[in-house]
Amino acid sequence: MSFPLLTATAVLPAVGAIATAAVPAAKRTAAKWLALLVSLATLVLAIVVLVRFDPDGDRYQLTESHYWIKEFGVRYELGVDGIAVALIALTALLIPFIVLAGWHDADPLETGNKRWRPTQGFFALILAVEAMVIISFEATDVFLFYIFFEAMLIPMYFLIGGFGDRAHEHGEQAASTQRSYAAVKFLLYNLAGGLIMLAAVIGLYVVAGNFSLTEIAEARASGSLDMATSTERWLFLGFFFAFAVKAPLWPLHTWLPNAMQESTAPVAVLITAVVDKVGTFAMLRFCLQLFPEASKWATPVILVLALISIIYGALLAVGQRDIKRLVAYASISHFGFIVMGIFAMTSQGQSGATLYMVNHGISTAALMLVAGFLISRRGSRLIADYGGVQKVAPVLAGTFLIGGLATLSLPGLAPFISEFLVLVGTFSRYPVIGIIATLGIVLAALYTLVLYQRTMTGPVKPEVAAMPDLRVRELVVVAPLVVLLIFLGVYPKPLTDIVNPAVEQTMSDVHKKDPQPEVEAAK
Repeated sequence: MSFPLLTATAVLPAVGAIATAAVPAAKRTAAKWLALLVSLATLVLAIVVLVRFDPDGDRYQLTESHYWIKEFGVRYELGVDGIAVALIALTALLIPFIVLAGWHDADPLETGNKRWRPTQGFFALILAVEAMVIISFEATDVFLFYIFFEAMLIPMYFLIGGFGDRAHEHGEQAASTQRSYAAVKFLLYNLAGGLIMLAAVIGLYVVAGNFSLTEIAEARASGSLDMATSTERWLFLGFFFAFAVKAPLWPLHTWLPNAMQESTAPVAVLITAVVDKVGTFAMLRFCLQLFPEASKWATPVILVLALISIIYGALLAVGQRDIKRLVAYASISHFGFIVMGIFAMTSQGQSGATLYMVNHGISTAALMLVAGFLISRRGSRLIADYGGVQKVAPVLAGTFLIGGLATLSLPGLAPFISEFLVLVGTFSRYPVIGIIATLGIVLAALYTLVLYQRTMTGPVKPEVAAMPDLRVRELVVVAPLVVLLIFLGVYPKPLTDIVNPAVEQTMSDVHKKDPQPEVEAAK
C-alpha cells in the first residue's frame, strides 16, 4: 500500500491543531513555535504533492478511496488535479506567513476587565482551518467535501469573534460588540448556503445513487445517468448558491467587509486568500463537472452577477475610510473577475481564473499583512489617521506600494497575467461583458493609488512621526510574498503548466470549445 500523501497533508495540521491547543497556558511561546513548525512541515508535504503530480498524467492523481459509510455509498475518496494542487500549495504557503504575522495578535489583553485571550487557541484554530481547507481541495466524494466545507465555519467563527482587531476608535466594548456581529453574520450567511447545498447533495444522491464525483461524472458522460433538465438545474442552483456565498459573489457578499474589518490582519488574509477560494474552486470542480448543461444554462445570469461584483466592489472600495474595508471590497471585485473567468467557458478564462485564485491570494496577503503591521503601530484602521509614512518607514511604505500595485494588476506582477487571461477569455465569447469589466481595472488603480497617497505621502502626521519601520519578523513575512509576486509576474509558466491540462478537461466536461478568431494569423 502506497503512502497516503493527501491524507497526511490534511491530517498533519489537524494533529498540530490538537497538539497546539494542548500546550499549557503558561507556554504561549512554545505554542507559537509548534504551530509554525507544523505549518512548515505541511508546506513540505504540499511541495511533495506538487512534485509528484504529473500534469500530463491522469486527471485525478495520488488517489485514495475507502468506504466510510458503506450503507449510503459515502466514501473517503481523495484525488487532486492541477487546479487543486495549485490551491493546496497556495494554502500551505500562506499559513506559515499568517502564523508569523499573527505572532503577537493573541497575546493577553491588558484592558479594564483584564480580558485574556488563549494564545494556544488562536494558533490551533488557524491550523484547524488549514486542515479543513486542504481536505476540501482533495475530496472527490461530494458528501466528504460537504462535511469539511461546512466544518471550517466553526474555527473561522471563533477566530473572527474571539480574536478580533484591537484597533477600534470606540473602545474595547464597542469592538467586542462589532466582532460578535461580524462573526454571527459570517456564520449565518455561510450556514444558509450550506443548508441549501445539503438539500442539493441529498437530491444528487437520490438521482445518482452515490456521492463519488468521478463515478457520477463518468456516468453522465457515458449517458448511463440521465438527469432530467429541471432536476439538473435545481441541483446546480443548490450547489452554486453555497459556493457563491463563500466566493463571495454579489449580492451574497455583505458578510465579507464586516468579517475582514473586525478580524486581525492574518485572519482577514485567512478568510479572503484561503477560505473563500474553496467557493470558486468548487464551482470549477463540482458545478461544471456534475451539472454541465445547467452551468451553460445559468451562464448569462452568473456573468451579469460577476460583472456587478467587479464594478460594485471597486466603486465601494474607492469610497472607504477604513483600510481593511477597502481591501475587502477590492477582494469582492477580484472575485467577480474569478467567477467571470470560470463561466466565460473558454480555456483562457478558466486558466486565468485559476491563476487569479493563486495570485490574488499572494497579493492580498502581501497588502493586508503590511496593512496590519501599519495598523498595529498607529492603533487605527482609518485612512485619515495616516500621512507621510514613507518618510519615517520607507521599507513599510515600499512593500505596501508593491502589494497595492499587485492589487491593481500592474504588468510585471503576478495578478496581471491572471486578469489579462480572464478578460481575453471573456471578450472572445462575451465581448460586451469583457469591455464593461475593464472598468474594474480603472477603478482598481484609483482606489489603490488614492489609498497610498493618503496614507504614505504628504506631511508627516505627529502620530506617525515615531513609527518604526518593518522589523525582522515582519520582513520575513513580506519579502517572500513580494518575490513571488515578481517571479510569477515575469515567469508564470510553472503555474500554467500545472493548471492548463485540468482546465482543458473541465472544458471537455461542459462540451465547450474556444471561439475561433475572426481573422486568422498570417503564416
